[in-house]
Amino acid sequence: MVKINTLPPGRRPRILVAPLDWGLGHATRCIPVINTLLELQAEVWLAGEGAQAALLKKEFPGLPLLHLQGYRVRYGRSARGLLRNMFFQVPRLLRAIRQEHRWLQAAVQEHAFDAVISDNRFGLYHPGIPTVFITHQLTIKSPLGKWAERVLQRSNYRYINRFSECWVPDEPGNGNLAGQLSHPQRMPAIPVYYTGILSRLKKTGSTAQANHLFISLSGPEPQRSILENRVVADIARYSGTAVIARGLPGSSTLIPSTNDIRFYNHLPAEAYNQEIEQAGYVIARSGYSTVMDLAALGKKAILVPTPGQTEQEYLAAYLQQQGFSCYLSQQQFSLQAVLQKARQFHYQESRPASPALPQVIRRFLRQWQADAQPPDLG
Repeated sequence: MVKINTLPPGRRPRILVAPLDWGLGHATRCIPVINTLLELQAEVWLAGEGAQAALLKKEFPGLPLLHLQGYRVRYGRSARGLLRNMFFQVPRLLRAIRQEHRWLQAAVQEHAFDAVISDNRFGLYHPGIPTVFITHQLTIKSPLGKWAERVLQRSNYRYINRFSECWVPDEPGNGNLAGQLSHPQRMPAIPVYYTGILSRLKKTGSTAQANHLFISLSGPEPQRSILENRVVADIARYSGTAVIARGLPGSSTLIPSTNDIRFYNHLPAEAYNQEIEQAGYVIARSGYSTVMDLAALGKKAILVPTPGQTEQEYLAAYLQQQGFSCYLSQQQFSLQAVLQKARQFHYQESRPASPALPQVIRRFLRQWQADAQPPDLG
């Protein structure tokens, strides 16, 4: 690696953190990374656009935020439509990766970044500074079978291997949350470090209320709205209480609340933490960041995978097999069916997560500092 920034005495490392724009999960799981960097006295800058940028700005109003165009993936209204849409968007996605790579070259020159932490943004590698790629998908599931998964993994690794190292937000051995996704038979060529689960949430000791629900409506459109419409149609007949987080930070559209049923466009981390802890059951997508949040709080969950997202469908089935959560497809969704399945499901007690993230980041910063020091000419 050609080092382009030499560390002046006493200067803190300036690190850019940039999450992918596919749902809010990539941004939320960057929050503990950012907090740990700040605790270790790094200077953190952020990059993104849209809902992800809005969320990070709310969580870290004092940090610089650069505009970086997202991949802006368009999703279909069905599983088949999603697969077709993704195929036709491949050339545009490749252009987006090249554009963000050029963006990073200019940003490093202008802002003198010492390192970059990219959550699934393939173009944010740089030959002159350390770059980290965060992903839980070292195996990419495909509806076309194993041969397609092998092709996807080779393509995935071609990009990942351009980075300095890869951080996987999962446990390294048994008791992991992502199964084959994060524990492939063949690993990338660069160093891989397991950080443990990455969640902004922590147990506070709040008591769960048996008939209280927390429903999280995260994820891409139009599937987010399709599930929301089903929830709204059913929740009016629910005899208990519920909080519905719509996953729309920055939106001005509102759904009226009642004393028993409350709607929020977005909940900041502390309120989100409290509402999930107080719920008897959580209904949510099986996006991996949501799964990590549920694991951090040890919640009983019913997962509803986004149709056509093979990663979410795999995770929902894998976690049901592990006794972590049960799941129901969106096509079968009704509030009555979901709750009936949850009450009959035998939930396994969650295992405590390993606190590996601080050690991973400390090692990274020590290595960066050693590489950035000028040679001793005496």
